[in-house]
Amino acid sequence: MSKPGFWDDKARSAKATKELKELKETADLWQEYKNKYKELSELISITETGDENFHKEIKSNIERLLSDIEKTQFKATFSSAFDRNSAILSINAGAGGTESCDWVSMLLRMYTRWAQNKGFRLQISDILAGEDAGIKNVTVRIIGDYSYGYLKSEIGVHRLVRISPFDANRRRHTSFASVDVIPEIEDDIQIEIKPDDIRVDTYRASGAGGQHVNVTDSAVRITHLSSGIVVQCQNERSQYQNKQVALTILRARLYEKMRQEKEAKTMLEHSKKKKIEWGSQIRSYVMHPYTMVKDHRTDYETGNVGAVMDGELDAFMQAFLKSQKSESKNQQI
Repeated sequence: MSKPGFWDDKARSAKATKELKELKETADLWQEYKNKYKELSELISITETGDENFHKEIKSNIERLLSDIEKTQFKATFSSAFDRNSAILSINAGAGGTESCDWVSMLLRMYTRWAQNKGFRLQISDILAGEDAGIKNVTVRIIGDYSYGYLKSEIGVHRLVRISPFDANRRRHTSFASVDVIPEIEDDIQIEIKPDDIRVDTYRASGAGGQHVNVTDSAVRITHLSSGIVVQCQNERSQYQNKQVALTILRARLYEKMRQEKEAKTMLEHSKKKKIEWGSQIRSYVMHPYTMVKDHRTDYETGNVGAVMDGELDAFMQAFLKSQKSESKNQQI
């Protein structure tokens, strides 16, 4: 950064400054843990044997330090290029009709709660309501550091088993929804979208909102002609804002498509995507005849379905991401 001419290249200098900030944050954090460890070690060495209250306080501080270290160590699993980026989350109803549409709305609430607990910001860019209830599909931007790193563990089919609130005979129903997550692409990654490459259609937004929602053609649908990728946004206040959000999502999806084509391993993983139906789920949420949420990739499970639906997903995410890192190490060996 001290070299002559470094600041003349704005893109390069911004990237380097961001990298420096990230490295400094990590280094400072570990130095802070080291200082706390030394402080606790010194306190232990001078503590009187019978001082139980002081022992309890030190034990509490040790447990807090270990918890902080474990959280920081877990972030080491975020080693992919875009793990620190914001995420674009899509949820789509599968087999099950109205039941699945209701399941999508439940999943949206679950991820919303999770994101809020993390301090992330959410922006619903597009949503299509179900015919009778719930949501057919929804696309959400989840903005915050490492949101993609966490949420990539959620990609796949999610299965719900419960007594249906839509069945007068109170029978048990099984519903399916698919979750897809891609990273939001930073501005320093060049994905050129020429005006001739896209078709932009405007239409009247549907659903709740201000009076402009149903009166003006503020919603935007963009079709990328060569790839066939279609994105749309209707939840911003103006047509311009909707177009900018739609272009952001289009850039991310085009980059993801390029990445899949260039990386054989990634292409293979995506080619194995299954139908949104029985036998293809990554996780099951059972509310009847017993309560359990189980991830079929890691076998991690919990009986507290209510807590999971309120956004307590970290244990599932950590189990999956740690298993992926372990598999990667084994392949290297």
